[in-house]
Amino acid sequence: MKIFLYKIFFIIIFLINENILIAKTSNKILLKVENEIITNYEVKDKILRTLYLTNQEINQYNINKLKKRSLDSIVQLKIKKIELLKYNLNLDQIQLTNYLNRISNNNILGFQENFIKNKLSYDLFLDEVKTELKWKKLIYEIYSKKISFNEDSINDELEEIIKNNKKIEEVNISEIEIMVNQQSDKTNIIEIQNDIKEIGFENAALKYSISPSASQKGNLGWLNVKTLSNQIYDVIYKMQPGEISEPIKKQNSILFLRINDRRASETNKLNISELRKNLLNQRKNELFNLYSQSHISKLKNSILIEYK
Repeated sequence: MKIFLYKIFFIIIFLINENILIAKTSNKILLKVENEIITNYEVKDKILRTLYLTNQEINQYNINKLKKRSLDSIVQLKIKKIELLKYNLNLDQIQLTNYLNRISNNNILGFQENFIKNKLSYDLFLDEVKTELKWKKLIYEIYSKKISFNEDSINDELEEIIKNNKKIEEVNISEIEIMVNQQSDKTNIIEIQNDIKEIGFENAALKYSISPSASQKGNLGWLNVKTLSNQIYDVIYKMQPGEISEPIKKQNSILFLRINDRRASETNKLNISELRKNLLNQRKNELFNLYSQSHISKLKNSILIEYK
């Protein structure tokens, strides 16, 4: 039976109720997303890989928690792969190597060997990483004019910051951003909040976050508070290092923030070039997330799902 992707939620619920097998490897086809198939093996590997990368115990409770989210994540990955076939995009090998070095602590070979030892598919992991990197490149190319910034506007913002502040307050922030839709509910948010407590903010960022910062375990580095949006500034203004915010609603997502540290910098000692770079990256990442989610939402209206 073919259905449009906007009904995928009901398929996922059905599959969960049918109890996706985890204990035994199976290549049973669960879904077809156009010509892309999703097998029971892929779902199993995605679940176990997530538990492995976030240092969580592999037990039935943790597996059950990840079934719906893992299948949903794979469906979105397939949608991205289908869309990428329309474009002739080359993978940036340097970017790929840099990412793998970050996540493996500069030990890619050892990282790969650990996958094999834990009976995980490094090929599936690498395919996912490559797809996400190409997707990021695609979104920047399609929406380049909207994501790019006028140089003068950035310079004006920097001048205004320096002019109005003898001392500039900076915060070191980490984030977890999750996509929301009509089916999202308080249960999902509570689940993530509980996981943050159980496995730590960094591991939860790796596990859940859709933001590019997920590859840095959610860390955004040092940011000038004046470069933050009013919505974010109002939330973090009174937060102390170590505190985690309540869920922050954005247009198509929900954000969790943690303050790692605070400091004050003298404007005459401030690295203006670094501040400008951070401001530019921050604005680009905000827009990237917005347009990426918007692009996927558009694709949902035309891509078909076939339940096997």
